[in-house]
Amino acid sequence: DHRDLHSFPTRRSSDLSYKLENYTETGGRVGVQTQGIVATQSIGTDMQLGLTMVTDAIAGATPTGIPAPAGSDQVPLAHLSDHRKAWEADLSRQFSRVNIAAGFSESREHDYVSKGWSLNTLTDFNQKNTTLLLGVAGHDDSVETFYDPQHLYVGKQSFSSIIGVTQLLNPLTTATLNFTWSRETGYLSDQYKLVQQTVELLPGDFFPLVFAENRPSEHNSGVTYASIERSFPRLCGSLEASYRLYGDTFGVIANTVELRWLQKIGDRLTLSPELRLYEQGAAKFYYYNMGTTSIVPNYTPDPNGPAYSSDYRLSSLYTTTYGLKAVWKANDRLQVDVACDRYNMRGRDGVTPQSAYPKANILTLGARVSW
Repeated sequence: DHRDLHSFPTRRSSDLSYKLENYTETGGRVGVQTQGIVATQSIGTDMQLGLTMVTDAIAGATPTGIPAPAGSDQVPLAHLSDHRKAWEADLSRQFSRVNIAAGFSESREHDYVSKGWSLNTLTDFNQKNTTLLLGVAGHDDSVETFYDPQHLYVGKQSFSSIIGVTQLLNPLTTATLNFTWSRETGYLSDQYKLVQQTVELLPGDFFPLVFAENRPSEHNSGVTYASIERSFPRLCGSLEASYRLYGDTFGVIANTVELRWLQKIGDRLTLSPELRLYEQGAAKFYYYNMGTTSIVPNYTPDPNGPAYSSDYRLSSLYTTTYGLKAVWKANDRLQVDVACDRYNMRGRDGVTPQSAYPKANILTLGARVSW
């Protein structure tokens, strides 16, 4: 994914950062431990090299997509475990009014390999009161599947572009407006998600059978993002508020609102409570129970056939995330931070059981050394 405005270097410095995050779903669901190192090194006065390395350890249980048994509201779960390693390198160059940044990345799991690139520019206008963002990015992925022994790995490609403007409205207020368009093609299904359909194998004999889900092989999406940042010097704080509208060709429409307050306490401590509200409509091919439809699934995914999925993440749902982050600046070279968040997801279609949707606690620890 290409980066937003805040990802670009605003000063020439060198630093080393470390992050440890534990994402733990309740009820024995999925747990993810993420460790990341970010190093940036200035090269002269106009260039900066960045390197990011991330590892994820994933284990736990997740819904398969098969509906709950008759008389039960608990959807079937399957255990999973994986280990992901990823890296990203980027080089930025500051010219008189333009910052250009090029990046390359790679992510590897036992069944998924992703290679990406990005190119972004920031241009200053109006005595640096206006900044224009232009960017493009792409990914070329290989996905392991199980339906064709002759072709275990299939391809997935993506391309995205962004245009955005950040405007200084007054000495205390900054506004941002971004537009993003993305396109994905290839194998877009989740190879582990299933559907269940009752099929007549013999005249008068019906049996519930399990099939792999089948999503369309093309996916276009667009995002409109608006944010405002306002400082309140008398309160020694600032407010960050944003809204995001998402829509795609799967039929999903989503809205996101984020609020964050940054409160400075003394010279070294900053506290940041935050709230994130998200809601989405269902994909047009989402069915909690395929048995309520007349669709006959294919035994192997077919991009030309009907699309169907019972993945709860494509259902109509809403999430809330709230938490608190503390940043302590020990001195000019060392900064330490800790954040605690609570994540709740709920379905809202009245059909999919609430047992499909996770709740999670998120703990993040970090440190940064500058020189």
